[in-house]
Amino acid sequence: MPDEKPIKLKLCLLGPGNVGKTSLIKKYVFDEFDDKYISTLGTKVTKKEMTVQHPNNGTSKDINLMIWDIMGQQGFRQLLQQSYFFGAHGIMGVCDVTKENTLTELHDWMRAAFGVTNQVPAVILGNKCDLSEQQEINLDDMNNFASVYDNSVAYLSSAKTGENVELAFKLLAQKIIEIVFD
Repeated sequence: MPDEKPIKLKLCLLGPGNVGKTSLIKKYVFDEFDDKYISTLGTKVTKKEMTVQHPNNGTSKDINLMIWDIMGQQGFRQLLQQSYFFGAHGIMGVCDVTKENTLTELHDWMRAAFGVTNQVPAVILGNKCDLSEQQEINLDDMNNFASVYDNSVAYLSSAKTGENVELAFKLLAQKIIEIVFD
């Protein structure tokens, strides 16, 4: 029996500008971090090959994870949300734990995404948790936020230290596989 082709999954990162979406992708895909902020212009797609275990039956699935990164400005979201979110298998919502307003703004991003995708699996990340002395959002806040959305879970993360970055991407891929292949 020939090898199965890898499964292509579209994952969209979303959230306000300057919360660390691009930094999370760079950390996960390339194991790099740079504290210089360069605003994402338009949309960028990064590919990551991975293997995940199906959480229910233990079978391995080869995945080509297509990670979509979009600039965080609101006007741009309105302009491109249909094409950006169309066909997404999963959502990673990101806020900055040092700026409480970014968690509030994330609701608008989530509603826009789910308006196109319906309730796909989601991971909500409170990024920049390495800046604990400046933290305005805690894990309880994140969990309360995630409880509003079906199939979602929340973590604190740091693109700088790598805390929960790989875990978040792998967990989201597993949740997608569980739903797609059950």
